[in-house]
Amino acid sequence: MEDYNKNVDISEIEEHDYMENTLHDLSSDYESHDKFEEGKEFVEENFWTKVEKVGKKLSFTKDIKALFNYFSDKSIPWYRKSIVLGALVYFIVPIDSIPDLAPLVGYLDDLGVITAVIKYLGSELVPYYDN
Repeated sequence: MEDYNKNVDISEIEEHDYMENTLHDLSSDYESHDKFEEGKEFVEENFWTKVEKVGKKLSFTKDIKALFNYFSDKSIPWYRKSIVLGALVYFIVPIDSIPDLAPLVGYLDDLGVITAVIKYLGSELVPYYDN
């Protein structure tokens, strides 16, 4: 038992817990189909405006577009898309943990959320980078 504890890095556990909590929070607002549809309309109306406004400044724009392509795929059930919807809404809305109005630093929290969702989806997201 002591050997196991020596090999576990506390920061890895904290990072895993943070990511799990973030992913749960992102999808919890869209657990019902009606709530999902409301969020879907918001993303569809605002996504490209936000990408055009800040896309050239961000190194993770290709990841955001891949998530949007996944989100737009009609073959993916809505409940699988709910976590992506939460991440896209988080990206679009300028007021979040670190307001997007702060130059560059304002997108660090968005990057964290996008990274967590990408890690959660894993290889399922790979085909959506080509679209």
